[in-house]
Amino acid sequence: MRLRTTSRIIGMMVLYNYDINNELDIEGIKSIINEEDITYDEEFLIELVDGVLSYLKEIDYHISINLENYTIERLSYVDRSLIRLGVFELLRTTTPTNIIINEIIDISKVYSEPDDYQSSKFNNSLLDKVAKGIRNGNE
Repeated sequence: MRLRTTSRIIGMMVLYNYDINNELDIEGIKSIINEEDITYDEEFLIELVDGVLSYLKEIDYHISINLENYTIERLSYVDRSLIRLGVFELLRTTTPTNIIINEIIDISKVYSEPDDYQSSKFNNSLLDKVAKGIRNGNE
């Protein structure tokens, strides 16, 4: 697995934990990951987590305006964490849009609903709408 992919997965775990406990425990999660001897890009992980938390209101705004008949609170913790990571990258990094969306969808397939892929389809559609809105200047 690529380092950035692993960093996104760990970022999802950190944000998931933060969303549930309202407490940032990146060091605790990193220590568990390090015990498993998993390699990742620590600098990228910190950029993702700090970025999502720093721009959370803006990120959630972009998510909310692109949800139809749905609220951000109804998203599962895993999906909400993944979508927030994706939106942060769309807004604040130079990573190409297709790479960001593909990475988030691939992670969704494994960690969200591995059997029927409904979450990954939903996440794909939502991230695509957000990306189009950003490109069209709907910030």
